[in-house]
Amino acid sequence: MEPIKTFTSKTVVLPTDNIDTDQIIPARFLKATTKLGLGDKLFSDWRFSADGKEKPDFALNRPAAKGARVLVAGDNFGCGSSREHAPWALYDYGFRAVISTSIADIFKNNSLKNGLLPITVDAATHAKLVAAPGAEVTVSLEAQTVTLADGTVAKFSVDPFSRYCLLNGIDELQFLLSQDADIGAYETTMGRKSK
Repeated sequence: MEPIKTFTSKTVVLPTDNIDTDQIIPARFLKATTKLGLGDKLFSDWRFSADGKEKPDFALNRPAAKGARVLVAGDNFGCGSSREHAPWALYDYGFRAVISTSIADIFKNNSLKNGLLPITVDAATHAKLVAAPGAEVTVSLEAQTVTLADGTVAKFSVDPFSRYCLLNGIDELQFLLSQDADIGAYETTMGRKSK
């Protein structure tokens, strides 16, 4: 995973409320066992017509959306089933943060474990973001802030363990493996004490 510290990006705005994980990545793509290539299937039913052609009016298909790393979504983003493929697809597409007024808990937890930063902001900040698609924002996980183009600064919170992992670009397994020496020392000490 790519570490997330502080970055500036333009936004893509998809203000629809209650976007569920089946809309993010339709169920027919869940057979994939790797994250690679899932970005091509992101919002597939909304992005492409039945013959596979891009729908030019969809937010991700507009030229201004190319290279954006921040998705501004409607309320209750990521609701529905618990498929981990949803944050995988967003990450593989290139997004590193999703900003909304609320994000479904399971989706939020899956995102944090897979290098995607879920950010909730107040309604006024969200309204400014929705009104300015393509505007640049600065996301700082270090400071836990989002800074809008007009200078508005919104604070957000991330639990300390997830924050540590995202800042260092590691997942839970990588964190555990990094503790191998300490775990071994503990096991050795405990083994001696039990004799």
